[in-house]
Amino acid sequence: MTATDESTGIWETIRDAPVPVKALLVGVFVNKLGWFLQVFLVLFLTTSKGFTPVQAGTALGVYGGGSVIGLIIGGSLSDRVGPRAAVMISMFGMAGFVLAIAYVPSYTAVVVVVALAGAVGQFYRPASAALLTELTPKNRQVMIFAVYRLAMNLGTTAAPLIGAALVAVSWNLLFIGEAVAALAYAAVAIVALPKRSAAAVEQTPEDQPSAGGYVAVLRDHKYVLFLLCMFINAAIYMQYLAVLPLHMKADGLSTWWYSAIVALNGFVVITCELLVTKVVQNRPARVVAMTGFVLLGGGLAFYALPGGLAIFVIGTLLWTLAEIIGGPTMFAYPGMAAPKPLLGRYVGSAHAMFGLGSALGPFLGVWVWNTSGTRVWVWCGLAGAIGVVLAYFGMTSTTAEATTTDITPAAEPLPSESS
Repeated sequence: MTATDESTGIWETIRDAPVPVKALLVGVFVNKLGWFLQVFLVLFLTTSKGFTPVQAGTALGVYGGGSVIGLIIGGSLSDRVGPRAAVMISMFGMAGFVLAIAYVPSYTAVVVVVALAGAVGQFYRPASAALLTELTPKNRQVMIFAVYRLAMNLGTTAAPLIGAALVAVSWNLLFIGEAVAALAYAAVAIVALPKRSAAAVEQTPEDQPSAGGYVAVLRDHKYVLFLLCMFINAAIYMQYLAVLPLHMKADGLSTWWYSAIVALNGFVVITCELLVTKVVQNRPARVVAMTGFVLLGGGLAFYALPGGLAIFVIGTLLWTLAEIIGGPTMFAYPGMAAPKPLLGRYVGSAHAMFGLGSALGPFLGVWVWNTSGTRVWVWCGLAGAIGVVLAYFGMTSTTAEATTTDITPAAEPLPSESS
């Protein structure tokens, strides 16, 4: 094992992480354990509130739209007031709005509160990612984001089971549970997160975020190409939830088989992503992302082949491999590319584009499925190829390995221009 491997190993990265980073990992896990609203919203509105399925589906769409807006606002908020304050605002606000959903009397009021919950509840994500970037050495950032993703995945995997148990007692208990989880994350932020971020302490007056805000992000043309990568990645990735069940049903396979395919993806991601990240984390970010797009587009395109269940299993394993290879690097990259005063906005814009792709992808995928059938997978493959090109031109070739001797928290971000 080389010195580089030792300094960027899984346990070494977790062990040597500063207290605020460990607190963020614990906080997001606890918060995701209470991730009930999006999972149970439609069921709650149709069974407890008596709204129609169309009304419930519309409310869920509004929640998704609010989430995208919240990610954009959260990035700006993190730059202006600091990650700690942004997390606290997000979690206290989320607790209040979630509780309100159970008691507001009219459909209009429900939609408004759901939109606010979706927006405010996402403020914390750019702030948390920005703080992880600031407090983690450059050569360990990909690994720490892999650990962060694991904490989120474990929490979101357990949340539906916990939520179902709470619903069996009372719908009100479900919303109380999510509010408690949000308040727990807020408590973690109050106790363990720094009042001012490292970037804020080091800024000179010339470094302060300009009035242009996100306009400054859009001026970074290479980074805009990366943002398109995030959108395409999410849009085609979401087809495993939108089109895949329709395709498997059309082929005569039962819902059980679809559930098994989804479970296979979750099992591989949770058990293998950290191990794979240990291998790929010091490779050029551009190369890792391009590899991910090849596997993602190729895996989805594989579904277009005849062959029954075996095709679905192989295709799923291919795009799951894409997820565990490219995911941590893609979500760590905004911190690598961002100038210090715009770190929150760079992170927020990336999360927002991923959220937008997640929201629009299912609509686009189902529409293509209804008009073209299995050719939808060919289009996903072509979109993956476009992602390869965008990653090549939009991402830097700098590697984390170039800074493996730096085992103190990163003070300067990696340049956004390729060497």
